[in-house]
Amino acid sequence: MNSSEPAPLWDLPEPSRSASEPKAAPAKKAAGRKTAPRKPSRRGQLQPAPELPVAKVVVDIPLAHLDRTFDYQVPEKLHEAAVAGCRVRVRFAGQLVDGYLVERTDKSEYERKLAYLERVTSSEPVLPPALHAVCRSVADRYAGTLSDVLRLALPPRHAKVEGEPPREPAPAPEAPDVSAWARYQRGEAFLEAIAEGRQANAVWQALPGEDWPRRLAEAAATAAAHGRGAVVVVPDHRDLTRVHAACVELVGEQGVAALIAGLGPAERYRRWLSVLRGSVRVVVGTRAAMFAPVADPGLFVVWDDGDDLHLDPHAPYPHVRDVLMDRAHATKSAFIVGGFARTAEAQLLVESGWAQQVQADRAVLRAAAPRVTPVGEDFDVARDEAARVARLPAVAFEAARQAFAAGLPALVQVPRRGYVPGLSCGQCRTPAHCRRCAGPLALPGGSVDGAPRPPACRWCGVPETAFRCPACGSVRLRAVVVGAKRTAEELGRAFPGVPVRTSGAAEVLATVPGRPALVVCTPGAEPVAEGGYGAALLLDGWALLGRQDLRAAEETLRRWMAAGALVRPASSGGRVVVGAEAGLAVVQALVRWDPGWHASQELEQRRELGFPPAMRMASVEGSPAAVASVLDDLPLPETGEILGPVPLGDFDDEGNAERERALVRVARPEGRALAATVRDAVARRDARKATEPVRVQLDPLDLI
Repeated sequence: MNSSEPAPLWDLPEPSRSASEPKAAPAKKAAGRKTAPRKPSRRGQLQPAPELPVAKVVVDIPLAHLDRTFDYQVPEKLHEAAVAGCRVRVRFAGQLVDGYLVERTDKSEYERKLAYLERVTSSEPVLPPALHAVCRSVADRYAGTLSDVLRLALPPRHAKVEGEPPREPAPAPEAPDVSAWARYQRGEAFLEAIAEGRQANAVWQALPGEDWPRRLAEAAATAAAHGRGAVVVVPDHRDLTRVHAACVELVGEQGVAALIAGLGPAERYRRWLSVLRGSVRVVVGTRAAMFAPVADPGLFVVWDDGDDLHLDPHAPYPHVRDVLMDRAHATKSAFIVGGFARTAEAQLLVESGWAQQVQADRAVLRAAAPRVTPVGEDFDVARDEAARVARLPAVAFEAARQAFAAGLPALVQVPRRGYVPGLSCGQCRTPAHCRRCAGPLALPGGSVDGAPRPPACRWCGVPETAFRCPACGSVRLRAVVVGAKRTAEELGRAFPGVPVRTSGAAEVLATVPGRPALVVCTPGAEPVAEGGYGAALLLDGWALLGRQDLRAAEETLRRWMAAGALVRPASSGGRVVVGAEAGLAVVQALVRWDPGWHASQELEQRRELGFPPAMRMASVEGSPAAVASVLDDLPLPETGEILGPVPLGDFDDEGNAERERALVRVARPEGRALAATVRDAVARRDARKATEPVRVQLDPLDLI
């Protein structure tokens, strides 16, 4: 083991003597004793390769202070097999470890004798220079190590699949009809840029009811028709199925590969190799496809970038949007952030001028959008007895009735699955609300001086010590349960004769027939109805808006718009009834169907608060001692500021926090410097052989 840089600050044993140097013979105590000549060892017969004898290798060791290449000698017998990008085995600190041969050179800057490569595991160049550069950039951006990123980017090797003959490259498809993009301002111009191979970045706001898988397939087919590749990343399996079917229709089955982590090892590696070898031009997939090594890329797409499924839960926790942005910038390719809603991060791309808005004008939008009606907490309950039990607003009851009369299904979105406890009047069952803000009451749990804590508001937290029901005057409270399952039962009684279907958790429906039915689902599990829904009832908006989350409003609007986009236009009778106060900004954005306006407000608030994406932020999480060791060794950039640390989770018997988290934030231009500073601090800690783990995350989604 040898390095092209100065030795790291750790106490590994000295590098072993090169195998080409024979060991000194032991001293002979008996003079004149004859000994047999020592036979040269097998390893002593190794000779360096005749050309480019030095290999720069990335070893698969997730220690920050070893995050660099190490120089090894290429033996003559491996000269042909040791190609750039192949998998190798090397001896490192006395052990055989896996690695990747990044480059071969004429000489090494390391002055001592180099050890030889032990073995070439496979001559398949799985780490081409372009992919290596992307992985290195991602590691630097997120203060991680290259080995961690390579575990996300490269699937495990499957020897049998690797031995299969490569497929013939799929023929280039015909250029698709992209006239549907004419409904969007700059839509046709963006498709022309893809066809001409020019770099163009767009934030696409899809219209309600839009066949967005078809639109994305048209963009990908445009790139493929002109000999370039495309990568399309969506949040989940249901979206992947729709986009893959649309791409197959335009590009052909042989020209599309669907990459997803849930595939078996053989099939996953087979599809990934077909992309690496240039047999496939278009790649669609979930988060696992963001590193797909497509040849000559011309387009990168991320759909619904606000979905938390786009954030990888493994170190260094990269986000699909940021990875594809880096790839598009490095390869001068086109890039699309698409969705019905818009995140603050996407809005920042627009306001900075890095990307252009691709959206329809207001006249086209009004013709495609459903009619949205907000109802607050004090809504009029429908006259139907069963509807009163379900606390269904009269306008929602009538909207569902009209949808069934037109032969269409109605969608009901409930932000909880199963049964969630709440409180209501013990006599008349009227839900209990806070007298201060009209929020729902709940039991906080715990006790004070041996007495149970009184009910408190879920919104403002004010205790309610003297409850009196405004409907019947009772002072008694009782626990009730509400959720998707409970709502389905109650609505089934409100609409006798109408079938009720549920979608959520382990029973997610992909599609439902276009006939009268009540479809009750949790956010994100809305099935697509044939011909669209006649109405959508978005119940209990407070449960989404009242979450303790910096992105609560943004996430709520995204969930509402995803459901509302499945409803028929207002001209065809489509209605959306949302259970929230009309004066809220998020409700106004839904009524006007203007996510760009709401995203600009969110971004401005983030600037005032100093939160991402207006600022770059690093989260350091671990035991109190581990967090303190990192912060003490952290030279901050000029605009740096440390928030915390604050306790997380459980406390020990002495009342001390077992885990803490500190936030470090800097101005956005110093984001790269922050990542480098945090990475160096972790590297120095690893070099000291610290045993307690530390979790470092750049720009975390969960800040509260």
